[in-house]
Amino acid sequence: MKHKSILYAQKLDFQWPTSDPFLFCVHHEDFYPNGNGKFGPNASLQGRQIGQDFVGKDGWRMYHGDTIPGFPGHPHRGFETVTVVQRGLVDHADSQGAAGRYGDGDVQWMTAGAGIQHSEMFPLINESSENTLELFQIWLNLPAKHKFVDPHFKMFWNEDIPVKLIKDQNGKQVKIKTVAGTLFGDKALDPPPNSWAADPKNEVGIYIIDLDPEVQFVLPKTAVGNNRNLYYFRGEGLVLDGTQVPGKHMYNLKSDETVEMRNGSEVGRILILEGKPIAEPVVQYGPFVMNKQEEIQQAFDDYRKTQFGGWPWDSYDPVHVGKGRFAKHANGKEEFPSKTN
Repeated sequence: MKHKSILYAQKLDFQWPTSDPFLFCVHHEDFYPNGNGKFGPNASLQGRQIGQDFVGKDGWRMYHGDTIPGFPGHPHRGFETVTVVQRGLVDHADSQGAAGRYGDGDVQWMTAGAGIQHSEMFPLINESSENTLELFQIWLNLPAKHKFVDPHFKMFWNEDIPVKLIKDQNGKQVKIKTVAGTLFGDKALDPPPNSWAADPKNEVGIYIIDLDPEVQFVLPKTAVGNNRNLYYFRGEGLVLDGTQVPGKHMYNLKSDETVEMRNGSEVGRILILEGKPIAEPVVQYGPFVMNKQEEIQQAFDDYRKTQFGGWPWDSYDPVHVGKGRFAKHANGKEEFPSKTN
């Protein structure tokens, strides 16, 4: 595709293409049925490959869950997970004894660092209505100097995340949610201290943009040499710099060019991931991301020996019965969404 601001385009599949410093991105959207009173679906699981259910039969997946959808306890080392939940709930538990329930706009930012096990279960709490889940699971790399930092997670409660509303000359509206970065004038909440995003010079940006039909909008430029991916995942008819582009595509953009947009006749949604590349070797094997092959082998050896702290829970797929949104950290400190906003 020849275009003054688009370097290349790629059709979106289940796993989305990413660029350094990002490693991985998946848009989970599951239309779960009513819950069965035990946090699982009130529906037959027959015909699903339980433990590896990624097909999307009937509009939803169990993923690695046996009775409750989600991702039971599993290890990570060498990178960060940023889980942006648009709809539905996620129950977190980890090998440090930390726990949480978050969703409906919340974000969990977890630095795996030297190694941690965690579970991410999707409890279906509504027994009289459907349980829709929508989230982005984003992996952000860590530079070599931070691969072995202590694990750490932060909660960005929906009530505290900056949201900007911009109207064009015709009164049409753009809504921008800033998870990371300052591109649109808002200051994002602070990421974990050893994140690549913690240094403003690295210009890491994670933005979710909702576009009214027919709205006109300009995406500002950022520094030359940064990587910028625009994921047009909902809608059709978006025009970028005078050229209409198809939906369900990723557009890798020139970072030092502004991009004029005009949305089509339906609501549009965009995710932007951008930042200065770390520009170090990446060796990934499953849940571990390091710089050298021997470091991957060391990660497996360390996990076999230590289990990254073990697993202090009664099961590998715990849910937090009777809990609203909360977070309990490894030091025992609890936090809850702000009640003032």
